[in-house]
Amino acid sequence: MGEQPIFSTRAHVFQIDPNTKKNWVPTSKHAVTVSYFFDSTRNVYRIISLDGSKAIINSTITPNMTFTKTSQKFGQWADSRANTVYGLGFSSESHLVKFAEKFAEFKEAARLAKEKSQEKMELTSTPSQGGTVKRNVLSVNKPVIKKESAPGDLQSPLTSESINGTDNDRVTPDTPQHPEARAEPSQNALPFSHSSSSINKHWEAELAALKGNNAKLTAALLESTANVKQWKQQLAAYQEEAERLHKRVTELECVSGQTTGIKSQKTELNRTIEELELALKAKEEELERLKAEVESANEFRSQRDSLTQRLQETEVRNQTLEAQLTDLEQRLESSQLEREAFRKSLRSLLELLDSKIFELNELRDALAKLLEGS
Repeated sequence: MGEQPIFSTRAHVFQIDPNTKKNWVPTSKHAVTVSYFFDSTRNVYRIISLDGSKAIINSTITPNMTFTKTSQKFGQWADSRANTVYGLGFSSESHLVKFAEKFAEFKEAARLAKEKSQEKMELTSTPSQGGTVKRNVLSVNKPVIKKESAPGDLQSPLTSESINGTDNDRVTPDTPQHPEARAEPSQNALPFSHSSSSINKHWEAELAALKGNNAKLTAALLESTANVKQWKQQLAAYQEEAERLHKRVTELECVSGQTTGIKSQKTELNRTIEELELALKAKEEELERLKAEVESANEFRSQRDSLTQRLQETEVRNQTLEAQLTDLEQRLESSQLEREAFRKSLRSLLELLDSKIFELNELRDALAKLLEGS
């Protein structure tokens, strides 16, 4: 069967900077498809992602790998074969949790496959006669050497359509993706100043987007409230008209003699009643939809309040850190001034010591001359 995609999702792809080992370097300008592949011939699981025709992720899952969630929307894992650390930024926490669960599942499957392969190698290498041990070991080890490949090479030709997988395997975001919703890497992997500024920009962008959505939903809510009142009035009028028509039909049926005119009038009235019932049903469906929109607007308002509170906490934390930095700068400046004063005092002491030594030398020479003269 070859290599087949078994799970796909979309995320922003990052790699650790090979020079600093701290900063994240984005390898894709936008969210790309990240897929788990299973090679049934080699019993190997791999994580593959393509940006156009370029493979930006080609990582074979091994039992000693660990996927770490460093934030609500960001996760990372280290690949020793590729000598790098990969990072993925997701649009929501649910996508990150799903990807982590699949990683643990396929990691366990890789471990079981490795144990089965080792058991098979041990059974195959068990000698039936003393002279066949070396031949069996070579027959087992030789295919394993052929199956290993460089971590940067793809084992089979892949296209962007094959990585996307089927509609059932593909994971689509629950909400529209905005440029501001791009997940940021973990703060632990960034320098202090860059991390705080990027967090502020990220939350400000999300807050601005939520404010815009909240304004639109508020306007829609006001408009829908007015429409609901109007539709209730129309509904009452339709109900009254339907009752009047039903009474009229009853009165016409009570009239003696079923004339052609009465039958046609009854048919028309029945048709009018059906149209009114259909209109009433449509208005009820529209009313249910507006109620759902009002509930979603309330959810957006609660999210906006929580983000505003988190932004305020972040600003307070930044102010505290700036105050600490200012204090440290002042202490450094005072220590430098004290060191300079200490150096000046040492220079003056050295000059004084030199003058005293010179005077002592002159005194010694004078005493020596006196001794010689006596």
